[in-house]
Amino acid sequence: MSENKKQTSKPVAHLAAKTLSDPKASAIAKSLAASALSQTHSNRQTSAEMEHKASEVLHSAKYSEDTKTLAASVLAQANKERKLKK
Repeated sequence: MSENKKQTSKPVAHLAAKTLSDPKASAIAKSLAASALSQTHSNRQTSAEMEHKASEVLHSAKYSEDTKTLAASVLAQANKERKLKK
């Protein structure tokens, strides 16, 4: 299986940490933030479930730019072979 070596950038990791500590952040934002943080300084890749959630966020107008930034980061770290099979 192809390996994606991308990692969460420092600005996105900072945003993710801020999101996780924000009591007003939505559940989806916190989920994306947790996924992004788990991929900081690691070779972990986004799960198929998180890929789907992140894709839905990016295709919806109801989410904030911060949530979309987290979603984009999560998708950038997805398994490239899985994307090709869809």
